[in-house]
Order: sequence, then C-alpha cells, then structure tokens
Amino acid sequence: MTDLLLHTAEELHKLSRTGRRAVVMTMGALHEGHATLIRTAREQAGPEGQVVVTVFVNPLQFGAGEDLDRYPRTLDADVAIAEEAGADAVFAPAVDEVYPGGDPQVRISAGPMGERLEGATRPGHFDGMLTVVAKLLHLTRPDLALFGQKDAQQLALIRRMVTDLNFPVEVVGVPTVREEDGLALSSRNRYLSTAERHTALALSRALFAGRDRLAAQAALRARAEASPASDERATALARLGEIRASADAHAVSAAGAGLPDAVRAAALHILDEAGRHEPPLVLDYLALVDPLDFTETGQDFTGQAVLAVAAKVGSTRLIDNIPLEFGAHS
Repeated sequence: MTDLLLHTAEELHKLSRTGRRAVVMTMGALHEGHATLIRTAREQAGPEGQVVVTVFVNPLQFGAGEDLDRYPRTLDADVAIAEEAGADAVFAPAVDEVYPGGDPQVRISAGPMGERLEGATRPGHFDGMLTVVAKLLHLTRPDLALFGQKDAQQLALIRRMVTDLNFPVEVVGVPTVREEDGLALSSRNRYLSTAERHTALALSRALFAGRDRLAAQAALRARAEASPASDERATALARLGEIRASADAHAVSAAGAGLPDAVRAAALHILDEAGRHEPPLVLDYLALVDPLDFTETGQDFTGQAVLAVAAKVGSTRLIDNIPLEFGAHS
C-alpha cells in the first residue's frame, strides 16, 4: 500500500505540512466527481499546499434499511485515484478511530433545515453527517474543505455549521460532474441495470427542462422590456410564449400561478412520464428551494434557488439538483 495511506489520527498529525491544507471528505468508491474535487483542492491549495482526502463510510448517516453493508468499499482503487488527482495523503480511519467510545452520545443537530427534503426522507441523516464532518475537520485541521454541489442540502448545512460554530475553515462548493448522458456521477450509479439507468436519466432531464423553462420565460421578458410598449407588441409576445409553452401542458396550466410553479411543472412533466417507464421512476420529491434554508420558494421569489430532485429506480435511490437564478433577466 502506498505511503499516502494513513489510518490513525496520530499518523495524520505527524504529517508535515506547509502552505494551506485542503481536505476532500468522501465515503470511498471514488469516481471522476471525486477526482474533480481533489484536482480543485490541488489548485486551491497551490504547489506549496497540501491535499488530504478522507475515506470513511460513516455509519451515523445510514438509517434502518439503508445500504450501509452494501455500500461499495474499494480502498486500493480509491488511493490510486486520489494520488493520480493530486492528493498528498489519504486518511482512511476505522470506525473505532473516529468513534472511540462507540456511537457518540453527543452529536451535532442539523436543526430545522436538516428536517426538510433529504432530512424528511432520512431522519437523523444530517445529524450524523454533520457530526462526522465536524470530527474530520478537527482531525484534519484544514484551511479549506471542498464539497460537491450535487449534495446541495449537505453543502448548505455544512456551511451553516461552520458559520454558526465558528470553525476556522473556508468551505468551497464544486459544481456537479455529469456523465456524457447527463446523469450526475454517484457511487450508487453502479447499482443500476441498463434499463434502470435509462429511467434514471429522467432526473437530469427534468432539471434541465425546468432550467430551460426559466431561460425561455426570462428571454421573453427581456425582449418585452427592450421593445417599445404597444398593445400589438405585447399581444404578439404573449402568443409566442403560449406557443413555446404548449410543448408542456403542465407548464401551460401552471403559467398563471407564476414562474417558480412553471419551472416545477416543466420538471414534473418529465418525472411523471418516467413514472410510467419499465422499470418506473418512483419520485420522492421535487423542490425549488432557497439555498440558504431549503424552504420552498414563493411566486415572487428573486435571487439564487436550487431545483432539487430525489427518486428511486429499482432499489437505488438517487438525488440531483441544479442552481437557478430568478430575476428580471435570469
């Protein structure tokens, strides 16, 4: 095994460091999405800095009936990927190294934001996630911590914890990495059969449909604002909008309720169709939320938002999201 691999906090603390230390926390089964995080960490830490990758399958994040025992463990391959991407060390502790007294009696609470969306589906998940992130931040002592935007609610909660509890670390979000067909990279993608993967593509297609609906409406508004005001011009633009929207009956029916509802409707249309595939997509949630607290956006919402989706295909549960910008010229 390579000298990069460390198993104990003592080994980690003996690791000499110069410059800034960046940490990338993973549960192993590394793929190109993780490699992108590590390469970004390498860039941000700089040539004099240090990149530490943690590999730890955290039992506190798995509820009853979830895939803790099934979760892939590929440490040798993980170390090779981490080294190739620019890591200086891989910290892969055992469970009793992270939780020396057994299940911790004192844990970090994710609060109300941790009870929404993923938290509602997986009670206690975010408490376990924040607890282990806090412990790994203490153990690795980084200047930077990088997390993928694919887990948008997780990223938002980590940022809030770091702010609320005064952790001396900068949290950096890295955009989602997708496969060529649009499916967001995930360690769980390997569970999908060929037919299941085809159905799973509806997640990213739904998000892109919502994004395109927003872009089309924003373009119409911008054109209207840039054109001389007249009843004839307004009527023509309204008809153009109706023609574009007619491709999505759900969007047409919701258009009067406001743009956020039209975005949701465009995405739901794709997801509803996937629910009739074989195998079917079983929707958990589709939500358009404020990234600061993950509450649903209202019809007059402006600013940054996250369109998030979670669903099961077969026995595999997948999540995805995209950022959106609502405003006069989105």
